[in-house]
Amino acid sequence: MTSNPGGTWPHAPGYYTGDRPKIVTSRFEYEDSYTLQRYEATDGYKGLRAALSKPAADVHEEVKNATVLGRGGAGFPAGNKWGLTPQGVWPRYLVVNGDESEPGTYKDRLLMERDPHQLIEGCLIACYAAGLSRCFLYIRGEMALAQERVAAALNEAYAAGYVGKNILGSKFSVDIVLHWGAGAYVVGEETALIESLEGNRGMPRLKPPYFPAAIGLYGQPTIVNNVETLANLPWLARNGAAAYTAIGTATSPGTRMVAVSGHVKRPGVYEIINGLTTFRDLLYGEEFCQGIRNDNELKAFVPGGGSAPWFTEDQLDVAFEGPQAGAAGSMLGSGAVMVMDSTTDIPRAALTLTRFYAHESCGKCTPCREGGTWLERILSRVVDGKGTDADLDQLLEVGQSICPGEFPHASNAKLGISAVPFPYRMNTICFVGPSAYAPVHSALTLFRSEFEARVTKRNLIPVTAVSQ
Repeated sequence: MTSNPGGTWPHAPGYYTGDRPKIVTSRFEYEDSYTLQRYEATDGYKGLRAALSKPAADVHEEVKNATVLGRGGAGFPAGNKWGLTPQGVWPRYLVVNGDESEPGTYKDRLLMERDPHQLIEGCLIACYAAGLSRCFLYIRGEMALAQERVAAALNEAYAAGYVGKNILGSKFSVDIVLHWGAGAYVVGEETALIESLEGNRGMPRLKPPYFPAAIGLYGQPTIVNNVETLANLPWLARNGAAAYTAIGTATSPGTRMVAVSGHVKRPGVYEIINGLTTFRDLLYGEEFCQGIRNDNELKAFVPGGGSAPWFTEDQLDVAFEGPQAGAAGSMLGSGAVMVMDSTTDIPRAALTLTRFYAHESCGKCTPCREGGTWLERILSRVVDGKGTDADLDQLLEVGQSICPGEFPHASNAKLGISAVPFPYRMNTICFVGPSAYAPVHSALTLFRSEFEARVTKRNLIPVTAVSQ
C-alpha cells in the first residue's frame, strides 16, 4: 500500500509516480500513447469489460458513490447529473464538450491528442451506465491534431468491436459521432454547444425550460460531460469507488489536471491530488512548476481560467478544491492557472483578457454585447494613457450592469468581507458577460494604484494649457 495525507490506494503499476497517483495521464510517457495497441497493453478497455459485466444501474451507482466531479468548470457530480434525465423518454444522448477555449486552458486538448481511446472508453461507460443511445463528441475547430487523433482512434475502436453494435458480444450498442466545431468560445456553454450541434448559430438557451437533461439535443434528454470528466471513468470502472475516493478528500476525491502558464519556471499540465494540493505546492513544488521565473516575486495569479477572479500571494495556501477557492473569493473553473510576476503590467494584462471575452460575445444578451465592448474601449483608453479618473469608476459601473451586487475578489479576506459564493448574480444568460468583467474588477480591486498612475499625468494638465 502507498499512503498519502488523504488516505491510501491500491498500487497499480504504470499509474503512479512516487506518492502521486495518475488516473488520467498515465500513458503520457509513451510516444505511441494514442494508438489502440498501446492502450490495450496498458489496461485499455478493461474498464468497459468490467462495466458490461454488471447491471447498468450498478455502474451508475458506483460513479455516484465515487463523487466524480465535473472537470469542465461547474464541478457538478457526474453521477448525479446522469440521474436527472426523465424516465422512459427515448432516445437520449451523451454530448462530450471538447470545445476547450477558456484562456490558459489546454488539458482536454492533451487528453484528446495523447490518449483518445481513454476518452472513447469513458464515453462508452457513461452511455451504458446512464442508458444513453448515442454519443456526440464535439471538438473545438482549432484543435486539428486532437480531431485527427480522435478520428483515428474511433476507426480503430469500431474495427476492434469496442464501438457499434453488440459491443464485446453484449447486447449493448452505441455509436459515437465526431463533430468539429467552428471555434467559438461561447459554445463551451452546454446549451450553446447543443445549438451548434444542431446546425444553428452557437447561442445559449434560456433555462428553464432548456435544461439539457430534460430538453437537450434535438429536443431529447441529453447529458453534457467534459472530456476530463469522462476520462476518469475507465480507471474507476477497473479499480472501484473505494480506491477512487481514497485519493484526495471526501468532498473532492480523485485527481485533477491543472494547466499552468505564465511566469513560472516550468509551465505545463500536471495531474494533482484533488483537494490536497495547494497553489503553493503547485507553483513552487519541485515536481510541479519549481517557482517563479528568474526568481521574481509573485504578483498575482488567476486560479481557474481567464474568467476567474484573481488571487495574490495571500491565497497561495488555499487548496485546489472548489469550496476552498470559493470561500477565498474565486473559483477553480476549467483548471487553468495563469501566473503573473512582479514585472507584469496589470492594466494591460486585464485588457488582454477583457478583449478576448468582449470579442467572443455571441451578442444575444445586451449587457454582454454592449457591456463587454465598453469595458474593452474604456480599458484600452486607460492603458494607452488617455484615460481619466472618471474612467476607473466608469469601468466598475459598466461591470455592475453585467454583474449587479458585490463581485467576488481575493481582497475579501483582507477586508474581512465574506466572499459571494458562485455562481454570482448576472444579467446575462451565460458566463461570457461576467467573464469580461472579472479581470477588470480583480485588477482594479487589487492594484488600483497602477491604474491611477496611468491617468494621473493627464489629469494634472491645467485646463488653460489645454485651451491654448
